[in-house]
Amino acid sequence: MTTQAEALAHCIEEGGVAVFPADTVYGLACDPLDAAAVARLYALKGRPADKPAAVMWFDRERALAALPWLGPRTRAALGRLLPGPVTLLVRNPDERFPLAGGAAVLGIRVPDVPALATVPSAVLQSSANHAGGADPRTVEEVPHAIREGADLVLDAGPLPGTPSTVVDLSDYERDGRWSVVREGAVAAEEIARSLGIVSGPP
Repeated sequence: MTTQAEALAHCIEEGGVAVFPADTVYGLACDPLDAAAVARLYALKGRPADKPAAVMWFDRERALAALPWLGPRTRAALGRLLPGPVTLLVRNPDERFPLAGGAAVLGIRVPDVPALATVPSAVLQSSANHAGGADPRTVEEVPHAIREGADLVLDAGPLPGTPSTVVDLSDYERDGRWSVVREGAVAAEEIARSLGIVSGPP
């Protein structure tokens, strides 16, 4: 019997777009280096092509291996915050994963989803809603047109329903500064405890 991880990996490898369960809300995923797949994902959402998306790995060690340019302070922060319901903005000096649209800053995610931990590849991901719409907590809340347009829909039942907290670590390596861009599933106070900064974000 095919597992959810195997089904998702196959879909991504074949250039498909999948609806999948994160540790927050249901998302859309595709190969971050496949221009046609990324264009389909954006079209399904009705998302502007110039709006950045995050790159997700389902295993922290795979993520760290794919981000060799990160310095020791930033890598230590990733070790404390991941896996979990956070999106981290990090420096991307060589502008890798250009289809994610972040240029010199890359958004990264490693969700805590044990059923998908063996998916070997990175995915470009965004929430499985129409741009500006409500974040889907269940597969049924994913808009019908998105479910119909996707190549794979994975159902893991109800999810927590609160999107990830977005933390800007782009200056963290240089001087330890960070900020919460969007507070979501993880409170800013918990981020501060994880990063070991008594004063919190600037």
